[in-house]
Amino acid sequence: MKSLSVIVARRSALFALGLGLLITSLPGQQAPRLSVLTYNIHIGTGMDKKLDLARTAAVIKSAAPDLVALQEVDRRTRRTGGVDQAIELARLTGMHPIFGKALDLEGIDQNGGDYGNAILSRFPIRRSQNRALPNTPKFEPRAVLEIEIDWPHPNGARIPLRFFATHFDVGSEPDRIASAKALNELAGLDPDVPAILAGDLNSVPASEPLKLLAKQWAVASGADEIATSPANAPRRQIDYILFRPARAWRVIDIKALDEAVASDHRPVLAVLEYAH
Repeated sequence: MKSLSVIVARRSALFALGLGLLITSLPGQQAPRLSVLTYNIHIGTGMDKKLDLARTAAVIKSAAPDLVALQEVDRRTRRTGGVDQAIELARLTGMHPIFGKALDLEGIDQNGGDYGNAILSRFPIRRSQNRALPNTPKFEPRAVLEIEIDWPHPNGARIPLRFFATHFDVGSEPDRIASAKALNELAGLDPDVPAILAGDLNSVPASEPLKLLAKQWAVASGADEIATSPANAPRRQIDYILFRPARAWRVIDIKALDEAVASDHRPVLAVLEYAH
């Protein structure tokens, strides 16, 4: 029986060859662009202490993103009125939703409630998987949610794309470091497949978790620091968009949205061009 590494390597080589044949742009044809948003929505509760998911949706819609990574999302919890927030945000934005649980919370019925990450996609979601991240028992469990989509190319082809949404622990640097290593391992499973990672990493740009991620991922904001927290007077960047392979992408624009009330984080928007 062939080893997993041999199978993965062979699959990646075949994928790279096929992808190159599929998406070769014609002369004068614009390379495809993708608009990506990451947003810690604080369960829809703003700096004014008001729970207003319609306001959250309006912020998302204002950016017209193709893919959205959301953190601090409730599903059927008592504290947020039993709403499945991913489903409701999808309804309000017209996007496709996926939710990934990080931990259990008090629910509105015997089935309980959930809290974690979510993804909204303008494109149909072909596959999804939610994985627990390394966790020290006294700290809050964390997870990473992955989807695969077939991203339409202007020439009519479809590009397989992996998209990850995550939220690192706020209290444990060892857990953040371990989570960064876990995400690097996930990236290595399909090294030639275009991939984007987005989320609240609870780490500043010079931190060890970001240094580790930079071994496998390119940070869209580069050496610049885009302050995202706290929303009403941002002083540090802890929310990021990353991509890989680095050679395959070009950053057209990246910024924190000028939104100071709807959450305790500012959303980050990146426009990426696939220049493979």
